[in-house]
Amino acid sequence: MNEGHAQNAHDAVHDHRELGRELGLFGSDPLIGAGLPYWLPDGAAVRHALEEYIRGQERAAGYRHVYSPVLGKRELYEISGHWAHYRDDMFPPMELGGGEQVVLRPSLCPHHAVLFRSQARSYRDLPLRLAELGGMFRAELSGVLAGLTRVRAIQLNDAHLFCTPEQVEEEAAGALELIGRAYAAMGIRAARYRLSLPGPGGKYAAAPEMWRRATEALVGVLERLGLPYEAEEGEAAFYGPKIDVQVRDHAGRESTLSTVQVDFHQPERFGLRYVGADGARHRPVMVHRSVVGSVERAVAQLVEVHGGAFPAWLAPVQVAVLPVAAEQEAAAREFAARCVALGLRVEVADARQGSLGARVRRARLVPYQGVIGAREAADGLVAPRLRDGRRPAPLPGPELASRIAALVGAYGVRLWDGPDAG
Repeated sequence: MNEGHAQNAHDAVHDHRELGRELGLFGSDPLIGAGLPYWLPDGAAVRHALEEYIRGQERAAGYRHVYSPVLGKRELYEISGHWAHYRDDMFPPMELGGGEQVVLRPSLCPHHAVLFRSQARSYRDLPLRLAELGGMFRAELSGVLAGLTRVRAIQLNDAHLFCTPEQVEEEAAGALELIGRAYAAMGIRAARYRLSLPGPGGKYAAAPEMWRRATEALVGVLERLGLPYEAEEGEAAFYGPKIDVQVRDHAGRESTLSTVQVDFHQPERFGLRYVGADGARHRPVMVHRSVVGSVERAVAQLVEVHGGAFPAWLAPVQVAVLPVAAEQEAAAREFAARCVALGLRVEVADARQGSLGARVRRARLVPYQGVIGAREAADGLVAPRLRDGRRPAPLPGPELASRIAALVGAYGVRLWDGPDAG
């Protein structure tokens, strides 16, 4: 088996809604509401691992993380242009009395524009990369809601890069490279790259020169990186063109997972400025980017691609420890404690839960199984079994735990390295 090929994780195709219920990852309830999924412990573990990976990658790439409220005054979205161009997809304003109205935010960019202008900025501060895993809300009609791929409450892996006009292509290229690394770690593939342009109608900001400059920048990035793309009209954001990274689900339906957008519009609307090397005030450019898009859609894609056999760093349980008999339970729990101390997610399936064969089958989606029989317990060893059926030679417990932790910490799809990796 070629474990580097993500599609080989499971033979069949999977609908994430069915498999999510079967594996106990997430669910929904009419009392909570349509399009508002909840996350069960195993699903929350996958989600948390994905979020922490993204935060770590962003920190390494020079991003600064922020928090902003999920509510904003209606005036905020009037300034940004969302109220004029996107109102039909927003929840109605909430009246707070005295004429004050607040709105559940449909995107994070207006908040980040306000954060940028909260203090004086110099060209030396740029590029300023502000990132947030933040909640946003879309008033989707019930007929279009679907599992995790179309929801009303969204946790978005969002960021806004404030830069000079000369830095735009470099920042957009860096964002696309970050997306590529994340897809490799998650074991998923882009179906295609789409250059999303405005189409006919009044849903787009009327600023032809800004659209021209933004489109030229994105085309330059795609050509610089040698990425084939297809241009499509009518798919742009209301404030600017974008590169959409498209993926396909089990039925071949296409959706956008990741995006890079160039925006000259909102910096002008919010009056954003920085002091240049010449001492004059200049307008920054705002590059919107999302590495994995919404956490919901990213997990849906992961479920369908891997069929629940996630890359080890994402697996809800990374190590299943299996004592053959009750006499080895103490050794099993000692090995499990070593794994936990190294940050691994571990479960002990002891002999009370059935025969060894039955326990091995129940743990079939767990990347690593550690079997401890009488001989292993006597010698301080653990016999590893890999999810793909390989059985490397037994190793001392501390060595095996450290080896698994290193493989998990590498954020890849390989299960094993070394002379017995074949």
